[in-house]
Amino acid sequence: MAHLGAHFAFRSRWQKTDHELCRHSMSFILHKAIRHDFFQSYLFLLEKIPLVKLYALTSQVIDGEMQFYARAKLFYQEVPATEEGMMGNFIELSNPDIQASREFLRKFVGGPGKAGTECALDCGSGIGRVSKHVLLPIFNSVELVDMMESFLLEAQNYLRVKGDKVESYHCYGLQEFTPPLGRYDVVWIQWVSGHLTDKDLIAFLSRCRDSLKANGVIILKDNVARESCVFDLVDSSVTRDMATLQSLIQQSGLAILGQEMQAGFPEQCVPVWTFALHGAAQP
Repeated sequence: MAHLGAHFAFRSRWQKTDHELCRHSMSFILHKAIRHDFFQSYLFLLEKIPLVKLYALTSQVIDGEMQFYARAKLFYQEVPATEEGMMGNFIELSNPDIQASREFLRKFVGGPGKAGTECALDCGSGIGRVSKHVLLPIFNSVELVDMMESFLLEAQNYLRVKGDKVESYHCYGLQEFTPPLGRYDVVWIQWVSGHLTDKDLIAFLSRCRDSLKANGVIILKDNVARESCVFDLVDSSVTRDMATLQSLIQQSGLAILGQEMQAGFPEQCVPVWTFALHGAAQP
């Protein structure tokens, strides 16, 4: 049903046209007839051709970036500030996710030529599930950034045992957030890159690159579509395929140090991949 997002965008533009045309003449009747026939043909076309082939994967498919981000925020206002909420009610996947993340992270921190363990940034942190189980056991301090104030407020309770190691909480959407320069050993971005448009993801990854210390790394973990890209109108996100995601990473000035597919998830789940990224200019 991804094609409905594009349908809604065009419908809103036609409705505006309704008011601008001659509403009190026969031309309005003709206009409505044309509109009806247009949408019948248009929806048929969208069902036959994948959305990614018709449009660049940006928020324009639902009538503008502001609406793209607003829809996501409305969705997360209904998500409970719990581990179950953070996992989309697939709480049974949390433990294998955490275990795989810990093992992957160990490959890139805490040794000669690797990232340090002083400070990490958890992007799209929610209540701090990744911070609690993956980052705080390793780093001296952690910062959280999320657009939902309710999640960050709950994070202060959820992380209370190790809360003294939480340096700060930033309440921003990632498209608006600029991390300080040269501050972090690791920037962790999990299950949130799909909530950024293509251009905003490129820009955000570039800003994260500039926020790294020497030998610092960005860990990007997210769903990766098996083929093409999939737009989800419900939570206003896009699941990119591997080629698209790798292209955006390259455009941001980053290179892939390593990548691996998440193990232990049911086969019916969308594949989850984890990438370690660093500045392309680094040795």
